[in-house]
Amino acid sequence: MQLYKLGLLVSSLVAYVGANSTFTPARPPAVPLAVKSPYLSTWLDAGSDGGDGGYLAGEWPTFWENQVTGWCGLIRVDGVAYTWMGLPGTTTVNQTALEYTSTKSIFTMNVAGAVEMNITFMSPITPNDLKRQSLVFSYLNVEVNSLDGKEHDVQVYADISAEWVSGDRSTIAQWDYGTTDDIAYHKVYRQTQLAFSEVNQQGEWGCWYWATDSNGKMTRQSGQDTVVRGQFSSNGTLTNGVDTNYRAIQDDWPVFAFASNLGSVSSTPVSTLFSLGLTQDEAVQYEGSSAYAPVQSLWKAYFDTELEALSFFHKDYSTSSSLASDFDSQVAKDSVALGGNDYLALTSLAARQAIGATQLCGTEDNMYLFLKEISSDGNLNTVDVMFPVYPFFIYTNPELLKLVMEPLYENQLAGKYPNAWAMHDMGSNYPNATGHSDGNDEKMPLEECGNMVIMTLAYAMKSKDTDYLTQRYSLLTQWTEYLIEDALYPANQISTDDFAGSLANQTNLALKGMIGIQAMAVIANQTGNTADAANYSSIAHSYITKWQDLAINKDASPPHTTLNYGNASSHGLLYNLYADAQLGLGLVPDSVYQMQSDFYPTVVNKYGVPLDTRHTETKADWESWSAAIASTDTRNMFFEHLATWINETPTNKAFTDLYDTVTGNYPSTLFFARPVVGGTFAPLLVTQ
Repeated sequence: MQLYKLGLLVSSLVAYVGANSTFTPARPPAVPLAVKSPYLSTWLDAGSDGGDGGYLAGEWPTFWENQVTGWCGLIRVDGVAYTWMGLPGTTTVNQTALEYTSTKSIFTMNVAGAVEMNITFMSPITPNDLKRQSLVFSYLNVEVNSLDGKEHDVQVYADISAEWVSGDRSTIAQWDYGTTDDIAYHKVYRQTQLAFSEVNQQGEWGCWYWATDSNGKMTRQSGQDTVVRGQFSSNGTLTNGVDTNYRAIQDDWPVFAFASNLGSVSSTPVSTLFSLGLTQDEAVQYEGSSAYAPVQSLWKAYFDTELEALSFFHKDYSTSSSLASDFDSQVAKDSVALGGNDYLALTSLAARQAIGATQLCGTEDNMYLFLKEISSDGNLNTVDVMFPVYPFFIYTNPELLKLVMEPLYENQLAGKYPNAWAMHDMGSNYPNATGHSDGNDEKMPLEECGNMVIMTLAYAMKSKDTDYLTQRYSLLTQWTEYLIEDALYPANQISTDDFAGSLANQTNLALKGMIGIQAMAVIANQTGNTADAANYSSIAHSYITKWQDLAINKDASPPHTTLNYGNASSHGLLYNLYADAQLGLGLVPDSVYQMQSDFYPTVVNKYGVPLDTRHTETKADWESWSAAIASTDTRNMFFEHLATWINETPTNKAFTDLYDTVTGNYPSTLFFARPVVGGTFAPLLVTQ
């Protein structure tokens, strides 16, 4: 969105001096505002990029790709207008605090010493209630109370712009206004729908709803940004007018506004609630066991119409808020007990980002979870992106891990993938899950075979779903045979850290293959294939014995594993060791765990332990996996350095998993907003 006329001038005059906000539990690189799916994913820059990041008033919220998604908030107190969100060109309120939890971002504002605002952005996470989780909606609740003991005349305003509906600002937007079940809503959409298409990563189909309570305190208006906002700033009310001049998003910037007259506000808080969301009847195209076809959004299984879904969500705020607070409390309790506030700063920032890359689709009897590899490639259900996030799924609800693996299993069990190893992803471009019938997906054969076997066992062990293993046994056996062939001496290939390039005899990749073979031994036992189990276990134990001679530099002080066999001057994070502990396989000797735990503190930089000796970059997900299987002191070292990075990084986009351990900056324009940060939940599944 353009910096509206006066905004360009006023922005240089708005004083942040004295705007001394606190940040709890940390000051993140970006604050999640509305984060529920790959397309409902809007953030506030909070990075130290030379500006005053982390302040809701004075900058525009942005989509994860960094283009503005216009969202503006104003308040009038005793006839004077102030900005509390965005940059429309009025005096800004003074932010005093920001706190984020797993589901909420809560801003506290002081308005001219007269009233206090508590502004809560809540994107509910209900992992055990898939009906609620299926709704691609988020809440904004604004609460106001007097600060100085006096009563004040208060009106609250909020709008969204047409920028939400398309990544092409020259496209024509259309809109409607209506009411349903005492809810007022603006419906905004791309006039010419482009199903299953993206522009600048934004979805080009579906309808956006911006809603609030319909009552005598509410007025509404659509029209040019400066006109609508000026109307409120001058009068404290809107005209109830509807602009019918459907036009390009960038043509006089149409916005869709609500104003609520809170009346005379005392020390007793008064609130107004807004809901924002996206409805798409069909969300993904998919080729599973049958022909390539659209798959409906899961919310369609519970609601007959968009307005029913909107009504349920908006009226569900009390229950949804309670469920969200329960989830917040559980994550906080578990995280603080394990690693204190440093660790809580990671998990509570990662939660919405992890689940916000997904979309539930299908029916109650046939569900799928489609996952977008945000920012790095745009693939669907990328196996080596699912792998680092699997601890989040196991922690929240193992059924989610099953649902995200299911499209890959259906496609491959139907014989639609010609290679002997596991497929890399379900499609090159979200939301089109086309599969790879030509076999020309990105080649990570050892990586993906190990990942699929390990994740399958992780799901089955947590859910006690042995039938799931039996139904997939033939394919699991096929993948394990590849692991047996390649794990001891891995061919020159890439791993999940493909940005680092290919390498033969990768120590960490070899370990994944061996753990995968032992995981298959457990699967064989659980499905009654005892002869297979004995054979796989024998091979895995034989390999791990040889691996210790090939992979460990025993002459180093302290000793440690190498990046690849025979490379004595190298080292790396041995994060694949995690699955051995998480699954309780007992394949790798305790001495290896202790050795690595003793080694990591000797190579730590200001912001963490490098991924390996090829560079000073690291991955936050793999650091968390490594922390999970380290001694208490080393684990806390990882948490402390990660939390320091969160607080100090000059990056200003959603939580990146790849960053430089010396500067704290991005080494790439990619690797932000990705779901892999769900790997920060890995330590919660392992007790050493």
